[in-house]
Amino acid sequence: MGMVGLRAPAKVNLHLGIYPCLDEQGYHRADSLMVALNVADEVEVRELSAGSPLVVRCDPAIDLPQEKNTAYRAAKEFARALGREACVDVLLRKHVPSQAGLGGASSDAAAVLLALCELWGVDPTEPVVAEVARSVGADVAFFLDPVPTLLVGRGDVVAEKFAPLAEPVPVVLVRPAGEGVSTPVAYRAFDEEHEEPRDPAELCAVLRAGGVTPRRVADLLANNLDSVACRLQPSVAEVRDWLQGHSLVLGAQVSGSGSCVFGICDSDVDARRVANDAMARFGMHTWACATSFR
Repeated sequence: MGMVGLRAPAKVNLHLGIYPCLDEQGYHRADSLMVALNVADEVEVRELSAGSPLVVRCDPAIDLPQEKNTAYRAAKEFARALGREACVDVLLRKHVPSQAGLGGASSDAAAVLLALCELWGVDPTEPVVAEVARSVGADVAFFLDPVPTLLVGRGDVVAEKFAPLAEPVPVVLVRPAGEGVSTPVAYRAFDEEHEEPRDPAELCAVLRAGGVTPRRVADLLANNLDSVACRLQPSVAEVRDWLQGHSLVLGAQVSGSGSCVFGICDSDVDARRVANDAMARFGMHTWACATSFR
């Protein structure tokens, strides 16, 4: 039986613009510009003998039936689309926290799809792979090829891919204490009180031209769910305000619907210093990392 191991990177939204209007299925229109980070889960997919049931395991274990795991759904739906059985064992070694706006579950699902493509001899650029990815979750399609990407529609349609960044941008992640922010709850709060989204055109132009610097990225950060996450969880606002006021942070905001807050720094050294300061002040989970070269 074959086995494929892959890394499933986290992401941050450099731009997230949610529109208040809903489509005919009740979804918000969203513009999302995401970049991958070099913080990642480890995903192993191992083939089992014919007739074996699909198994998805997490390390550390989580209190969630495997049938509700995004990776399980991805494997099940992909096998169904190909007219075969999902006789595989999936192990997710979790390093990316859940309900943090870092895309961990979506990235795991994409890694499972890519691993199954390798095991089953499917070209990962085949339309069926992206179709299954979109059916599983809005962010999953991004992680199939996690170069800087603008997604539109419901945040699941690839509008433009940009060249990988020539140099990684240093990032510090701080996950506030307490429970994460539920995406459905965040959207309901957004519907009650929202701000208009900004246009991602200028950030797209910078990425298109290849003139990316930490300062330029920091100046163009935007997320109109940032204030929603801060309303729902005061500790998010506390961390965001602290990061924005730190002398070594060029810009900071919530990633996705939260609860993780990220800051852009000039150097890896600065990112490590900010992470240490955050740990000393808040006693929270912090990471000094960077955008991925890929």
